[in-house]
Amino acid sequence: MKLLRYGPKGKEKPGLLDAAGAIRDLSGIIPDLAGEALSPGVLAKIAGLDPNTLPKVDGNPRLGQCVAGLTNFVCIGLNYADHAAETGAAIPKEPIVFLKSLGAVTGPNDDVIIPRNSVKTDYEVELAVIIGTTARHVPEERALDYVAGYAIANDVSEREWQAERGGAWDKGKGFDTFGPLGPWLVTKDEIPDPQNLAMFTEVDGKRMQNGSTKTMIFGVKQLIAYVSQCITLHPGDVISTGTPPGVGLGVKPTPIFLKAGQTLRLGIAGLGEQTQKLVPWSA
Repeated sequence: MKLLRYGPKGKEKPGLLDAAGAIRDLSGIIPDLAGEALSPGVLAKIAGLDPNTLPKVDGNPRLGQCVAGLTNFVCIGLNYADHAAETGAAIPKEPIVFLKSLGAVTGPNDDVIIPRNSVKTDYEVELAVIIGTTARHVPEERALDYVAGYAIANDVSEREWQAERGGAWDKGKGFDTFGPLGPWLVTKDEIPDPQNLAMFTEVDGKRMQNGSTKTMIFGVKQLIAYVSQCITLHPGDVISTGTPPGVGLGVKPTPIFLKAGQTLRLGIAGLGEQTQKLVPWSA
């Protein structure tokens, strides 16, 4: 299934994308795509519905972030061997874990705001893993049992704040609108192998990232097992699993960063696409 949230910001309703690409309203079945609604039992109930019996949503409404009620937005740094190589970084011996501000999360096609005085705003297409069952000290062989589904995340980053201003990466990752998520939560039955997904980013139509989850250093199972040792993962929590090469920071000989007026287009096989316009910060 492809599940989503639609409507004005802060007033989104849960929905389902039917086989014809129309949105079907789920608000009579679940209050939102959050918490208990992401459990295996509720997802199975939704999967058993005939979409034609659900109200059809007219028009082309805004899509919100595809999951609500996050407790943790966990991100993994330098998790693609070819991305680590382009940045000149050593291959991590253990996952690099940081948290993205929940205030950064936004809809997949909402504008991305370039922070005030930013000169190094960058893009990162990433596979997002959405947790459906509370996870603590999960064994790797059972890790996917805790997954509700997958989505696209854009781990937008301000590189100066991330690497040149002292302290942890979180500062450069948590600006408002720096976490587009969606368009859909695609349930795990539709993604049998999360380690074999093509992914891309375009800036103003020019292909910049063209990678695959095959080159992850730590795979989805490993990440869930690792993170759940130190952070309890709750239904709706997201693990954003790192980015392939082609980010602006990695452009040689001179990095290229985003500017107001540009347009991003990101996609992952089976998970849809995002499109964002870059806009300047304003008070």
